[in-house]
Amino acid sequence: VGHSPTEAHHLWNGSRVVASHFESAPHLVAGKTVLELGAGAGLPSIVAGMLGARKVVVTDFPDPDILAYLRGNVEGCEMVPPGAVVAEGYVWGAEAGRVLGYLGEGERFDVLVLADLLFRHSEHGRILRSIEMTMKRAEGSRAFVVFTSYRPWLQHKDLNFFELARERGFVVEKILEKKMERPMFEEDPGDEEVRKTVTGWTLAWPREVC
Repeated sequence: VGHSPTEAHHLWNGSRVVASHFESAPHLVAGKTVLELGAGAGLPSIVAGMLGARKVVVTDFPDPDILAYLRGNVEGCEMVPPGAVVAEGYVWGAEAGRVLGYLGEGERFDVLVLADLLFRHSEHGRILRSIEMTMKRAEGSRAFVVFTSYRPWLQHKDLNFFELARERGFVVEKILEKKMERPMFEEDPGDEEVRKTVTGWTLAWPREVC
């Protein structure tokens, strides 16, 4: 996955867990449109493409090196149908016309993937704005938010994302919890059990908005 000062070069545990979640329940992405934010190596998007997603747009910060590695991962996977997954640069909170342009006119995405983004506390508002702009207003639409509190003493700030989501009208549900064999960053300080734990949540539109 190369190297990046934005930490995009790591294959984060959240990506691994949400990709496995899709593999265990292919109907979550099969035949649907998928957008991944802050994708890094893009594993969940690649898996979604393999499982028959109709269209996948996998995004990260518009840095040429990040996008080169991301596109290399997509193009290097022979199990992904040609054109099913496209990589694009996108800054959280920015206008989303470019990524929405890969869909039909007026369409938005059925599924969003956000893997290990919540440690960037200052970006929570911008991330939620991106979800608001890009997720289809339908009862079946979901944003999958999967993360670990890599700094346990700041876990309350990670979880504040969901309070902000509720304030903006989203329905929030915890859907999974998985304990990894070891922490991703073994030398880091803080409670090891917290640093090994991955939790998954969904954001959905309330029925009256759909």
